[in-house]
Amino acid sequence: MKRNMSNTDRIVRVVLALVFFYLYFGGVVTGALGAALAVLGAVFLLTSLVAFCPLYLPFKISTYK
Repeated sequence: MKRNMSNTDRIVRVVLALVFFYLYFGGVVTGALGAALAVLGAVFLLTSLVAFCPLYLPFKISTYK
């Protein structure tokens, strides 16, 4: 996989993932919406760790210089 995410993009995704996890595991958002936020947070965390977002490919987006 070729890197297509900048460090700023990665940091934003990690911060969002942490917010989503806090909302779900802190009991602020529950039910299906809370579970969806937790899954989205996991996806954000995973994509930021590997510095690759598969959704960027079809749109030919790259924030990495």
